[in-house]
Amino acid sequence: MTIVLQRVDERLIHGQVVIGWGMRLHAQRFIVVDDELAASAWERELYELALGGDAEAVFMGVAEAALHLAEWRTDRVPSVLLTRSVHTMRRLSDLAEFAGTEVNLGGLHDAPGRTEVASYLHLDEGDRADIRVLIEHGVEVSGRDLPEARRVGSDALLAQR
Repeated sequence: MTIVLQRVDERLIHGQVVIGWGMRLHAQRFIVVDDELAASAWERELYELALGGDAEAVFMGVAEAALHLAEWRTDRVPSVLLTRSVHTMRRLSDLAEFAGTEVNLGGLHDAPGRTEVASYLHLDEGDRADIRVLIEHGVEVSGRDLPEARRVGSDALLAQR
C-alpha cells in the first residue's frame, strides 16, 4: 500500500479522521508531522488514545518526516499523513517529492484573518500562498471534511472573499 490520504487538519487525530477517513481507507498508521508535537511525549500519548484498535501513530518533525516519506509511500501499511497547518504541509513538500499527489484540507477553523471557504474550512492569505506553492510542486489541493462530502477545488480555495 501507500499513503492513502495526506490531510491538513488542526485537530490532527480525532474521530472524523480516524473513523470517517481512516476506516473507509483501511488506514493502519497515522503519521503526524508537527515539530512541536513530536517533541512532547505527553501530548503524543493523548493523540494515541484517539486511535484505539490496532492502528499505530507515528509523530515526527518536518525534517525527519521528509527523510521517511518515500519509504511510507511504498511500504505495505496504508497510512494517513496529517499536518496541523497548510504551512507545515508546504514545508514538507519543500523537502520531499510531492508531485502527483493530493492534499486534502479538512478542519481549519475560523480565526482572525481567515475567511470561510466551507463550514469546516477557513483560510488566510498565508494559507493561500502555501496552497499556491503546493500546486506549483505538482500537488492537487482540495477541501473535503469527509469522504462522501462535496469536494472544494483549488479555484474556490484560492478565491478572494
